[in-house]
Amino acid sequence: MKNLILVRHAKSSWDYNVSDDKRPLENRGITDTQLVSLKFKDHLFQTDMVFSSPANRALTTCKIFLKNLEISDKLLIVSHKLYDFSGENVIDFIKNIDKQLNNVIIFGHNYAFTSISNRFGSIFIDNLPTCGLVWIQFDVDSWEDIETGKTLLIIRPKDLK
Repeated sequence: MKNLILVRHAKSSWDYNVSDDKRPLENRGITDTQLVSLKFKDHLFQTDMVFSSPANRALTTCKIFLKNLEISDKLLIVSHKLYDFSGENVIDFIKNIDKQLNNVIIFGHNYAFTSISNRFGSIFIDNLPTCGLVWIQFDVDSWEDIETGKTLLIIRPKDLK
């Protein structure tokens, strides 16, 4: 059994003259990340590994989750393959996760995460909002074998306010 948690980065700020990968979270993004991560903590998910895009907004979202879920930084791997908006690199990344890992969380970007949620999940999502979380479970032994799984959970920040 494989469990994939996808978390789109929280709301970022356009108020700074920085490159796309350096954009920080805005205050609402930080608040939303607190809400979503604490709600997800209720599900007692046993994490084997956490992966994040190196983009500031994704990595900051990830680090707030790690703190709130009490997950060690030692379980975090940052990969440039996850700084992807189409989803093809992310899918390739997922299919190449070590089969010994059963429960992973990935932090990244849209359009990729909405597309992947719809391709592999059982519930259609029109748009995964910033800081949206999707949990998809697959009845397979290896990540390379994932196809359609079962969407177990969707958390949207607006549903928590």
